[in-house]
Amino acid sequence: PPASQNNEQGSTLRDLLTTTAGKLRLGSTDAGIAFAPVYSTGTASGKSGRTMPNILDDIIASVVENKIPPNRAPKTNVKSEIKDEPKDDKKCVQDDCSKRYSDIQYSWICDKHVLWLRDHKNNNNWKLFKECWKQGRPVLVSGMHKKMNFSLWKAESISLDFGNQQADILNCKDSIISNTSVKEFWDGFEDVSKRQKVKNGETALLKLKDWPSGEDFKAMMPARYEDLLKSLPLPEYCSPEGKLNLASHLPGFFVRPDLGPRLCSAYGVAATKDHDIGTTNLHIEVSDVVNILVYVGIAKGNGVLSKSGVLKKFEEEDLDDLLRKRLKDSSELPGALWHIYAGKDADKIREFLQKIAKEQGLEVLPEHDPIRDQSWYVNKKLRQRLLEEYGVKTCTIIQFLGDAIILPAGALHQV
Repeated sequence: PPASQNNEQGSTLRDLLTTTAGKLRLGSTDAGIAFAPVYSTGTASGKSGRTMPNILDDIIASVVENKIPPNRAPKTNVKSEIKDEPKDDKKCVQDDCSKRYSDIQYSWICDKHVLWLRDHKNNNNWKLFKECWKQGRPVLVSGMHKKMNFSLWKAESISLDFGNQQADILNCKDSIISNTSVKEFWDGFEDVSKRQKVKNGETALLKLKDWPSGEDFKAMMPARYEDLLKSLPLPEYCSPEGKLNLASHLPGFFVRPDLGPRLCSAYGVAATKDHDIGTTNLHIEVSDVVNILVYVGIAKGNGVLSKSGVLKKFEEEDLDDLLRKRLKDSSELPGALWHIYAGKDADKIREFLQKIAKEQGLEVLPEHDPIRDQSWYVNKKLRQRLLEEYGVKTCTIIQFLGDAIILPAGALHQV
């Protein structure tokens, strides 16, 4: 609310963090934490640093000191303020919140681990999203391409506008990066005969990674940037100006994560002999991620699977019944296969991959982290072993044209 309506200090995140800012020595990266360490002033002890618990104490003290002014008694009855909140988030999810959110079209997939919002136009989607997001669950929103200018995102359109530029292109199979013209990548996007060949004559699986990204995206592709921003799902959370987008309210002294946007484009594996490789290996992002599938190319040429062959490959996955139903819908166009894991399973997965590396005779260095290094695509056989030996289940999602997949920070995923 405007300052004229609310003079209570510490009533917003910005006020709270700003009141704490005076105690922080800015610019320090000690301990690798988001807050700079708090330093004592005017002491003769010679001790300059303090620990994380002290920082939290200061912030809590700031809340206590500033949230309730001395001339105003604290509120004792808060029931009226939270009457719209469910008593038990998990119960809400388990019971499908059917009565509470009867005006929202949604389903649960992956054993109720992923929320699927089926009507991207519903302005109340964010209310159900909030309940799911509290528990760190991924969310799928379908139909986003219906809000976008589809012609802007076609392969030939991007090639025509930016084909003369150079960019780093990754060969996903051997991780070799080369600097190539953007046109060469896009020419082979749907025509396999124009794709690069590797030494043994196989077709290369190429990826144009994070091109363009961030401010470059906005400067290079202003029309596409605006089209993307106006089409973001759940704008209350995902829009740069969203009222519930934490990053948009952080004070200037915070180092913000790179929030993009980034354009990630890759050939499919349908034209390769090895279908056990991915275009994005298993990894973790440090911030929440919104990934919208804006275009699906239909590859043609020798060695490419037919449409029925591609669908068969998808059907071989451990899929939710609702996803199998979408595969049979001729109006839906599948384009990407995701495997997602909860952040709590990261240590088990890391231990498992190091075990597999040793079995394969690979050197496992103490500083080697298979997740951080993004060195593994966990194929079907390994996913089964991961379940049997470590009890870690894979959440498998097919991303169709126009699907937005929203992942919480720390969720492991591969594509």
